[in-house]
Amino acid sequence: MEMIEMLGAALGLATLAGINLYLTVLLTGLVVRFDLLSLTQKYESLQILGNEWVLFVAGGLFVVEFFADKIPWVDSFWDSFHTVIRPIGAVLLSLSVLGDVDPVLSVISTLLAGGAALTTHTAKASGRLLINLSPEPVSNTIASVSEDGMVIAGLGLIAFSPVLAFVVSAILLIFCLFLSRQFIQVIKKSYGGLRSSLGKVRRRVFRQTNA
Repeated sequence: MEMIEMLGAALGLATLAGINLYLTVLLTGLVVRFDLLSLTQKYESLQILGNEWVLFVAGGLFVVEFFADKIPWVDSFWDSFHTVIRPIGAVLLSLSVLGDVDPVLSVISTLLAGGAALTTHTAKASGRLLINLSPEPVSNTIASVSEDGMVIAGLGLIAFSPVLAFVVSAILLIFCLFLSRQFIQVIKKSYGGLRSSLGKVRRRVFRQTNA
């Protein structure tokens, strides 16, 4: 049962890291640092996240992401930059949860954590790109705040019941896979329409300049 809870916590943190890695590390580190929840009693290997330097770096990067995440197109650039960083961070988080375990379990956890983070990251990044194609900039702020709230709620669920967090994470990942596919299809159509419109404008300008 304890191993299932550890896997649930590892997958849960990895799923959240794909949405906002720095907030996940920062809040988990604060929980560990100030012993706010019984989570620290179950997972002694997470003590490293409570280190002041880890908190300082995670906090600083979260502040940068907090503002970058609310600016149209800057958020998409930030997401593209973190396509590799978030999954790697998720893998390191999951290994921190498991600590010293069987190497086979570590490999399985690495694969699951990397895949989970990449799935939620893809859903977030494609959703943000779709928002940026719309003319309404307030949506970026709403999406960003909602994502941060999801991370906070997810961490609370992991602390309350890692097993339940595992189930919810699995459902969320399936939903994110579906959303990512839908978002990407819409984005392709939008880019196709935009390219067609730009082509018409170029042809019209060319005809006018040569008339």
